[in-house]
Amino acid sequence: MQKVSVIVPSYNIEGTVAEVVNRCPPEYEIIVVDDGSGDRTREKALETRARVISHEGNMGKGQAMITGMQNASGEIVVFIDGDLQHIPEDIPRLVEKITNEGYDLVIGSRRLSKTEGMPIVRRASNKISTTLVRLSLGVKIRDTQSGFRAIRKECLERMGLKAKRFEVETEMLVKAAKLKLKITEVPISIVYNEDSDFHFSLKDVFNFLKTVIFR
Repeated sequence: MQKVSVIVPSYNIEGTVAEVVNRCPPEYEIIVVDDGSGDRTREKALETRARVISHEGNMGKGQAMITGMQNASGEIVVFIDGDLQHIPEDIPRLVEKITNEGYDLVIGSRRLSKTEGMPIVRRASNKISTTLVRLSLGVKIRDTQSGFRAIRKECLERMGLKAKRFEVETEMLVKAAKLKLKITEVPISIVYNEDSDFHFSLKDVFNFLKTVIFR
């Protein structure tokens, strides 16, 4: 049986991080990477069974994911957001696509599920970015920006990810396409609330476009 490591990149999510950890399958290794939070995210995570790694300052989601990956001992690595937008109980469904069907990278797709609760701005930006990535890379993925994904660690290591911020999901797909990995997606449950959406800056938009265009 392959060991699974779940990485929870975390920034100012003191109200949800413990629940995310507690709802993950008990047999999985859980690593919470506190990305320089200004609240009690680290303290709340330390109260759980998770291994907690902290950045001294905010370095970005991409760096939090890289830090988690570098400390993971599992053959399969799962990334899940810590704000309970994603449902931890869905993790085994992603993992099974790797262990039972031989995929290398599995995306938890919001586009394959009902999206009525998705904020309209978020829905529009996700559709635009996904279309750009699909046309540019030729990958048939409907939700390229989903932060909920499972991947073989050996493939992750071959990618040599460098993105520090939100463009990390795009970089992962760019490099997966170059490596000709076997990619699929599965529908996931999704919960949106006022704290669920990330706050993107113009710099993030530029970094995304740079990642796609100058790949």
